[in-house]
Amino acid sequence: MNDLILLQMPVDGALADPGDWARLDAACRSGLSCAEAAPLVAGVRRIAWSAKGGVGYAYLEPAGNASASSLAALVEMFTQHTGWAGEVRASRLEQVFDTPGASAGQRADFHYAVEMDPDDGWMPEIARWYDTEHMPGLAAVPGCIRASRFLNHGHGPLSLACYDLVTEDTLGSPPWLAVRATPWSDITRPHFTNTRRTMFRIAHQS
Repeated sequence: MNDLILLQMPVDGALADPGDWARLDAACRSGLSCAEAAPLVAGVRRIAWSAKGGVGYAYLEPAGNASASSLAALVEMFTQHTGWAGEVRASRLEQVFDTPGASAGQRADFHYAVEMDPDDGWMPEIARWYDTEHMPGLAAVPGCIRASRFLNHGHGPLSLACYDLVTEDTLGSPPWLAVRATPWSDITRPHFTNTRRTMFRIAHQS
């Protein structure tokens, strides 16, 4: 299990066509490949955009310890190099779960993220549910390529569960819905707070 850096970027305006996605991706990758980024970023794991959410997520492999000072330096460098409009935020992600899915090896075009803070005292139970039932179950659904979960030690919510998907329609498939409808799910899900569910389109993945 490895730490990553999550760079969150606001997106102004609609992402109406593939050209819009490509221009954003090119700008983001340019900012992360400039000389100033070399001491901070070892690689780009994934860049994904959400038109509906108005946000972009870049998952980065840190070149060293992702300290508060290095994250602040990364944001400053990225903003200056790209001229990105709006607040750019960087957080350290601690990976706590990762498994290939039933469709591992296929191309991932979509990235679905569920972020939440647990009610007080509920993180241990929610973590057990996520790691022993929910995420293995969703990973086994056809159309799921990979399932991962992180703890966000910066700009929360605390828990970030994410799934690389062949198609966004996987979320409405009977096997996916069956995993979501278990008795244990009915116990844990009411204790999610500050919940964000975002479907992203993947622009770059290593």
